[in-house]
Amino acid sequence: MLKKFAAVLFALMLTLSSLTIAAAEGTDASGLSAGIPGHILVVYFSATGTTKGVAEKLAEGLNADLYEIHPAEPYTDADLNYNDSRSRTSIEMDDPACRPAIAGELPDLTGYDTILIGYPIWWGDAPRIVSNFVENVDLNGKTIAVFFTSGSSGLGGSMRHLEEQAGAGTWLEGKRFTLRNTVEEVTEWAVSLGIEP
Repeated sequence: MLKKFAAVLFALMLTLSSLTIAAAEGTDASGLSAGIPGHILVVYFSATGTTKGVAEKLAEGLNADLYEIHPAEPYTDADLNYNDSRSRTSIEMDDPACRPAIAGELPDLTGYDTILIGYPIWWGDAPRIVSNFVENVDLNGKTIAVFFTSGSSGLGGSMRHLEEQAGAGTWLEGKRFTLRNTVEEVTEWAVSLGIEP
């Protein structure tokens, strides 16, 4: 009788463990890809995949959750042509009030104390869709650090603009990364700011 009870208990524990793992590997309605629940969220917008690659390395190194900002209308190659003054991104970046729509629900930031926000530099600034994000989530009481990708541009005024648009949070200095940076390198940067896994 005792052996039977132990076997049933063991089977129940295995089932609960499997359900927990499955839930942790899923994506919720807001598009939040959760690994092991933690206090750090890596948010990123990536039009070509470069910023996404860096964001995934940061999430891996910091055991953080990931949220990708998806545009309601995806960007095409023609949209991204910075040599064309009539391209979508040229028009958006020429208008500081432009706020491209974000697809899906925004994440609930309640359980996070640190938010890392990644984006490519467009025309010396953060893409307008990232402005839309910071203006529409609650960053009160959060520590925020930005990371960015670009061919050669620096941070410029992008972080300062986002901080002003958010109107909340404690913002830490950002850093430029490329896909060549390793998990260890991007994690070392975050840890140097006092962000611990």
